[in-house]
Amino acid sequence: MCLIGGAWAADIPIPKVDLQITQAKNAKDVALTIQLLVIFTILSLAPSLVMLMTAYLRVFIVLSFVERALGLQQMPPRQILAGMAMFLTFYIMAPTFTKIYHGAAEPFYNQDIPAKQAYGTTMHELRKFMFSQTHEKDIGLFFRLSSTPSPSNRGGVPTHILVPAFVLSELKTAFTMGILIYVPFIVIDMVVASILMSMGMIMVPPVMISLPIKVLIFVLVNGWDLLMYSIVKSYHLT
Repeated sequence: MCLIGGAWAADIPIPKVDLQITQAKNAKDVALTIQLLVIFTILSLAPSLVMLMTAYLRVFIVLSFVERALGLQQMPPRQILAGMAMFLTFYIMAPTFTKIYHGAAEPFYNQDIPAKQAYGTTMHELRKFMFSQTHEKDIGLFFRLSSTPSPSNRGGVPTHILVPAFVLSELKTAFTMGILIYVPFIVIDMVVASILMSMGMIMVPPVMISLPIKVLIFVLVNGWDLLMYSIVKSYHLT
């Protein structure tokens, strides 16, 4: 194995990565170090930013409500739900991501626009999406918390206020959809429990009977298609 690995490495050139920590000699070295730290910090926060500034939060919460309402024990697994939420988020965010790619990423890679302009275009498209899903009263709440007057237009709303307002609106919408999904399954549980009590079968757990009934009804009404349709249509994109 060592001989094969050595021969393969000799045929295919592999770059060597060498990271060294040395004493900074001038202000330029210090600035470069700070820039690297900022970049690593942004990369570590990137997953959180993706979850909080896109449709992922609402999609994942609604899918989790469905799992809880059915009463299934980790079925489908959490990893599957997270994957479904991720790809459904890509589908919902496709128009926004396309505009960001053609208006910011591609011109920046081709060195047609500076980084500042690319960042501005990216944030403009993300803010446009977040504004379309954020309730005005939630934005007003954070303006009152910060003791600042509300602006006359959307352009005056800073991003550090828009993002938490967007998250709050997404939580409200997701929980509202989750309650509407939960109610029919609660009714099934109550009916099954009442029937078992009337038959004197007190020792039989109602979940043992209601679980297959709920899964059967969910499959017969084509529940997954209805669920995906409802989630996508809940985003009134403007």
